[in-house]
Amino acid sequence: MLDGLIQKNNTKIVLLVLDGVGGLPVRDGKTELELAKTPNLDLLAKKSALGMHIPVDYGITPGSGPGHLGLFGYNPIKYQIGRGILEALGLGLEVKDTDIAIRGNYATVEYIEGKPIIKDRRAGRISTEENQKITSKLSQAIKEIEGVKVHFASGMEHRLAIVLRFPEELPEGSDRIKDTDPQKEGLEPIEPEGENEASERVASVVRKLLRNIQEILSDEPKANYVLLRGFSQKPKMESFESRFGLRACAIAVYPMYKGLASLVGMELVDFPGQSIQDEIMALKRVWEEYDFFFMHIKKTDSYGEDGKFEGKIKVIEEFDRHLPEILELKPHVLVITGDHSTPSVLKGHSWHPVPVLLHSPYVLGGTSERFTERECLKGELGIFPAEKLINFMLANSLRLAKFGA
Repeated sequence: MLDGLIQKNNTKIVLLVLDGVGGLPVRDGKTELELAKTPNLDLLAKKSALGMHIPVDYGITPGSGPGHLGLFGYNPIKYQIGRGILEALGLGLEVKDTDIAIRGNYATVEYIEGKPIIKDRRAGRISTEENQKITSKLSQAIKEIEGVKVHFASGMEHRLAIVLRFPEELPEGSDRIKDTDPQKEGLEPIEPEGENEASERVASVVRKLLRNIQEILSDEPKANYVLLRGFSQKPKMESFESRFGLRACAIAVYPMYKGLASLVGMELVDFPGQSIQDEIMALKRVWEEYDFFFMHIKKTDSYGEDGKFEGKIKVIEEFDRHLPEILELKPHVLVITGDHSTPSVLKGHSWHPVPVLLHSPYVLGGTSERFTERECLKGELGIFPAEKLINFMLANSLRLAKFGA
């Protein structure tokens, strides 16, 4: 639909994702957004366009991958992305059409009658520093298996990513391999098996890789095994810039969200620290270099998944205190939303529509008093599919030409 309508100018767009921001009543019939003290958001909401987006489809609970792809303007059903790809890209590994990317967890196993039994799926959440040492040991010891190159990347705490680089491009479906993580302690890891001929070829390499890893980590007190999940191939996707005419960057802390942004061609901004203030400092530093800025704040989701509504409220309030610094940059379009709702009462993602605030000079405004679920239902944007949010951003930045005569 946007083909031929995209036009370039010097406007700047900020998409700020408060991960899992939507909620349900947790106290006195009010949600986390309604309980939070947010004077800056309240003031902005009064002169902005508000609404609700549906990340994937009615009643469907989205993962973070589909949730973000919709916000980036890609149909999340058409483009289904494996977790391994996201983890690998987020940790700085290059992923090619010849590759299989895998998400891994260091784990602790005990050998009973010669069989590994999982005692801790996360190896006691070892420190990131310890992870780096162990991953370096694997990288030095395992470089290739049967002509397939092996690349490791250390993640945060117990997480890592692995990329298997085959000598030729793999046929579609080569990533259909069962996860080795049984999702429970006290069980044996699952043997990786392919669902078809192409994926079984990959699975045979994975089985040999696991045997090598098992031997190398045998002397580790905690992280003496690796559980593998999210086997995935690189999808064929048009880049964000070629699709929407926007030179885009991503400011995020967690690898998965960096991976999602990298997948669509956004440039990753490196910065020290992990706080909201650190992210805003990075935004200011690169302000003149890009047209589109994706900024991701994770802790709203983390506290929601833990059922800690007070923690979620505090993160919302912390963001509100920093909001004036973003507004001082005078973005032509500022969108504040989430990739999905994470109600504390559910301790997980949910199917509920997600609040959206869009600020620009070209909105009606005056329909709502606050940035909350109930107030967003009153807004001029209505309830719409998440993948259409990019249309609103482009239109309000005057980057869409008229359609038809």
